Amino acid sequence: MEHSEPLDLFVVGGGINGAGIACDAAGRNLKVGLCEMQDFAGATSSASSKLIHGGLRYLEHYEFRLVREALSEREVLLHKAPHLSWPLHFVLPHEPHLRPRWMLRLGLFLYDHLDWRMTLPKSKTVRLRTSPYGEGLADRYETGFVYSDAWVDDARLVIANLRSAHKMGASIWARHRCVSARRDDGLWRIELEATSSGQRTRLAARGLVNAAGPWVGSFLQDVTALPTAKRVRLIKGSHIVVPRLHKGRHAFILQNKDNRIIFVLPYERDFSLIGTTDIPFDGDPRSVHIEESEKSYLCDIANAYLAHQVTPQQVVWTYSGVRPLFDDGSDDPSAVTRDYVLEIADHDGVLPLLSVFGGKITTYRRLAEHALDDLAKYFPRAGPAWTAGAPLIDGELADAATPALAFQYFLEGLQRAYPGLPADYLHALAHRHGTGCEAILGEARSTAELGRHFGGHLYEREVEHLMREEWASAAEDVLWRRTKEGLHMGPQGALALAAWMAGHRSNIA
Repeated sequence: MEHSEPLDLFVVGGGINGAGIACDAAGRNLKVGLCEMQDFAGATSSASSKLIHGGLRYLEHYEFRLVREALSEREVLLHKAPHLSWPLHFVLPHEPHLRPRWMLRLGLFLYDHLDWRMTLPKSKTVRLRTSPYGEGLADRYETGFVYSDAWVDDARLVIANLRSAHKMGASIWARHRCVSARRDDGLWRIELEATSSGQRTRLAARGLVNAAGPWVGSFLQDVTALPTAKRVRLIKGSHIVVPRLHKGRHAFILQNKDNRIIFVLPYERDFSLIGTTDIPFDGDPRSVHIEESEKSYLCDIANAYLAHQVTPQQVVWTYSGVRPLFDDGSDDPSAVTRDYVLEIADHDGVLPLLSVFGGKITTYRRLAEHALDDLAKYFPRAGPAWTAGAPLIDGELADAATPALAFQYFLEGLQRAYPGLPADYLHALAHRHGTGCEAILGEARSTAELGRHFGGHLYEREVEHLMREEWASAAEDVLWRRTKEGLHMGPQGALALAAWMAGHRSNIA
């Protein structure tokens, strides 16, 4: 199958960096296409710690530029998608034998002031035995520090960027692998293959972006035959989900004797998320999975600090991902830079190939902006940078003093508009879909009008929307990426969902 007119820019990779670049480019009036060989956010971009943060521990490795940029982007993203991201307080119990008090205070002072536009509360010292922030910790901890960062739904952030790009005219190919990309007769000649049917699609573009994440090197070598000297380090990070370990809405950042830290985060109403590990990885990123030793490692660190003990047998879900970090030569996986590097190779000043090495979800928007700045000379008619002040699709909430307040106003309005629907259901739906909730709910006056109930907060009407508007085609896409309702239903609910989707796929498409 031939795709008619040449595109300006074709992006390979449907993770957060590829989605961000496609969204930025589409908003600059470029003709954009994007493909992803699996489900969108199906690899690294749905396996993060779900944080948009400056990276407090990166200060120990003198990554001041990265931390400053990330802190600035944290503020931007809270406004761009207030339904998908919200502030979160982190409690750091003091362990004098690991890091001295002065070092922690200095690090937090820098964290508070590297970005002068920071609107989140500054850090403070607390007496843990008398403060609500001590809830959940073992009694032996007396002093701690509280600072601010933010939470994000990583997989939905990818979808929001892709839907925004699609709304602006971008062509999106889900589950299509790029099998060939060659410069020929003044254009990139690109061939895609549908992963299910094997059907081929041929198209042309004036520029190509390699945002393949862990596959960035193999794409260059195997698909474009244009290898590079730059390399990525593949680092596996695993997380575990367990029944809720503390009642508070705050999170914990816990130090370990190996100089690493882990997070314990309130997660999906009834659970706690613990992660992450940092382990060098050598293999196929599609086959990555957690080891029993990683489960024990995460449980042991949590148990050293928390009042409520947890064992590997209590783990209800795990996920692992491979982070493609730019190889800066560090021997310590935790010290490898989380910064990104962009490389452009062209042919006699035209037909650019931009490759993305490294990066983190917090700085995806700035990475995309840098990518389009680097590509500007090849596309002189492209518009200016625009993403810093524009909300993502469904994030267009009412003006308020803070994004969190804007979301609260929106939620209260939604609850008034749908008094017959449970408040906790509307809260979950609002966080997933923002202003898009009304397109799902329509005139529903009760949950009975939402169609079949699969479990948790998942009903037929939302599944139809996810299939029609968000490229979901398998039960796994719905249960673990578009939502996390897989945590709230048993195997029978998942099987029923899979059967329903199989029976309705042709009607919805």
